[in-house]
Amino acid sequence: MAVKMRLTRMGKKKSPYYRIVVIDGRRQRDGRYIDLIGRYDPREDPSLIEIDEEKAVDWLKKGVQPTEAVAKLLDISGVTSKYKVSAGKIHTVAAKSAPAPAAEEAEEAPAEPTEEEAASDASEEE
Repeated sequence: MAVKMRLTRMGKKKSPYYRIVVIDGRRQRDGRYIDLIGRYDPREDPSLIEIDEEKAVDWLKKGVQPTEAVAKLLDISGVTSKYKVSAGKIHTVAAKSAPAPAAEEAEEAPAEPTEEEAASDASEEE
């Protein structure tokens, strides 16, 4: 079964909005779908794109093929990059964490003499 991620048309005549769905590729455009991923409304300014990122990444990992229009919407919303990072196609480098501020203060401030050092200094002065 060829499963695809594509748009289904909803709304009235001359005022469409779309659902982003996972559907069997052999079904009709507005047929029964497997899972609803999000919605797209091109009539709003700016266009509304709502996508459940966890569901979309999960389906992409399972091998669902998005259509060209859905692929563009996934790219705009950032789902494509999240999928590539989770699949290991993009390698990320963790930022070096800054040293603790307490360690910096300890290096800058001179250490106070301990009791033994204070006692030895006092005996040397005599």
